[in-house]
Amino acid sequence: MTALKAHEVERYALSPDLKGGLFLVYGSDSGLVHEIAERLIAHYAGSPPDAMAHISLNAADLAAEPGRIADEARTPSLFGGKRTVRVRNAAKSLVPVLAPLLDDMPDAVLILEAANLTRDDALRKLAEAHRNARALPCYADNERAIAGLIDTTFRAAGIVVSADAAMLLRSLLGNDREITRRELEKLCLFAGPDGRIDAADVESLIGDNSARAVDSIVDAAGNGDAAALDGAMSAALATGVDSQRILAVALAHFMQVRRLRRLVDGGETPKRAVESARPRVHFSRAASLERQLRVWSDTALAEACARLYAAIHDTRRSAAVRTAATGRALLAVCIAGAQR
Repeated sequence: MTALKAHEVERYALSPDLKGGLFLVYGSDSGLVHEIAERLIAHYAGSPPDAMAHISLNAADLAAEPGRIADEARTPSLFGGKRTVRVRNAAKSLVPVLAPLLDDMPDAVLILEAANLTRDDALRKLAEAHRNARALPCYADNERAIAGLIDTTFRAAGIVVSADAAMLLRSLLGNDREITRRELEKLCLFAGPDGRIDAADVESLIGDNSARAVDSIVDAAGNGDAAALDGAMSAALATGVDSQRILAVALAHFMQVRRLRRLVDGGETPKRAVESARPRVHFSRAASLERQLRVWSDTALAEACARLYAAIHDTRRSAAVRTAATGRALLAVCIAGAQR
């Protein structure tokens, strides 16, 4: 087997062990797939690649003529050097052409980019099994990888990052490597050489203000704080947040609290229950959620979910009552929270 583990891919791409052959770069993180493909191209063809030795194709270019990939691989470079062929959106339809090509591989490098592939996918199986191929899985960064990327990016730029800012960044980034890099570059430009990044900078430049506004609403309702609820609702509606979105997020929140409540009823502490939540709870909301787990019973949470679900149903039937129905439902939940 020549499949690499996900954590090995980045280091491997800097110094691949094949002189020529096929690299299948695939996975759920499209940004990382693109980044690894770029590294492989730079290794074999230079950066930027020699236009006379490198060609980039899309799967759509090969749909009517799949054999073109073999023709391109066998085309010698005009001025010598390694021939590199990149194919985006590659799929198993290329396997009938690639299998014989790998058995008689020319002096070329094929770099295929693909989405997430199952273990049984024919293209992935070919890349994992053939001696002239390597399969490079690319998945969303874990917290350790994100922390390392944050550290190396800002250290290279000579920028100091506060502990709170680093923690906030770890909670906001990681689903897509390309987006992560863009956001970090944005912060580097903001801070400038030898600058500093604080949590407030991260909030203003990267944080989702509408998402924070809705979080404030559901936390105020969950904590039984009517004054905070009124202020949060006014702020969210003033910035154009849709009332149906508020209800949907509130329902999802109380359903999550109910799931975590069952862990607490089973003997887990509120803190450990919150830490086990997936997706992870933003660190700034953890204390609020722990408080809610201490005061809300499973029965009360079920009633809150039922009330919110009914409000969603009502607002879908009549747009005219959406804002009022949303406010009434959340206030009722808030009063229930205050009585716990």
